[in-house]
Amino acid sequence: MVQLQSIFEMTDMSAFMLRLIAALTIILLGLVVGNIIGRLVRKILHSFEIDKVLAEQGLKFPLEKFIGSIVKYITYFIGLIWGLAELGLTTIILEILLVILLVLLVSFIILAFKDFVPNITAGFFVHRKDAFKKGDYIKMNGVEGEIVEIDLIETKIKTKNGDVVFVPNSVLTKNQVIKKAKKS
Repeated sequence: MVQLQSIFEMTDMSAFMLRLIAALTIILLGLVVGNIIGRLVRKILHSFEIDKVLAEQGLKFPLEKFIGSIVKYITYFIGLIWGLAELGLTTIILEILLVILLVLLVSFIILAFKDFVPNITAGFFVHRKDAFKKGDYIKMNGVEGEIVEIDLIETKIKTKNGDVVFVPNSVLTKNQVIKKAKKS
C-alpha cells in the first residue's frame, strides 16, 4: 500500500513539473514574441512616418514607440496569463491583476484630469460671461499684455516685448484681472 501511494505522489509531482516547465516556456515565448511584435509594430508605424507628421503639427510625442510598447506589454500579459492558466492559477492571479490595473487606471485618470477639468470649466465660464475678448489688454499676476487667443483650456497673452504667455483659464477666474484700455 505504501509503494502504491508513493507511485501516485511521484506521478502527481512529475505532472506538476511538466506543467511548470510548460508554463515557464509559454511565459518565455510570450516575452520573445512580445519583443518581436513590439519592434515590428514600431517599424510599421515608422514607415508611415507618424512621429514626423505629429512633429510637423507641433506635437512632440513619440507615438510610434508608445504604441509599440503597448503592443509589446499586451503580448507579455497574454503570455503570462496563458502560462498561469497552464498551472491552474489564472482566476486568482487574474482577479488580483485586474484589481491592481483598475486602481492604477483610476489613479492615472484622476491625475490626468485634476488640472484639465477646472480649466475646461473656467473656459466655459470665460466664454459664457464674455468677460474677455481677443484683443483686450489685461494685467494679472505680473503678466500684462494683449489677449491673442482664448480657447477652452488656456488663454494666450502677448506681452509688450513680444513674449506669448499661456495662462490656464482656471487662473483667470481665480485671480484678480484688470482689463485695461488698449495701449496705443
